[in-house]
Amino acid sequence: MLAGLAAFAYYKYAKMSPEEKQKFAGNIKEKGKKLYDDYVPAEVKNMFHKKDGKPASRQSFEENAGY
Repeated sequence: MLAGLAAFAYYKYAKMSPEEKQKFAGNIKEKGKKLYDDYVPAEVKNMFHKKDGKPASRQSFEENAGY
């Protein structure tokens, strides 16, 4: 059932015009950002937050390693 739904979605996407594809992608991005802002806890957001242009994992490594 899921494979059939995926095939149908792919078919519909393939038949879209470039303008429709761009609008569709923008709509998906907006919904994803809204879900992220509404439902992801602050602790998780802080884990991925960038400071000084570096990913959080790189930054904490440098802080703990004394760089």
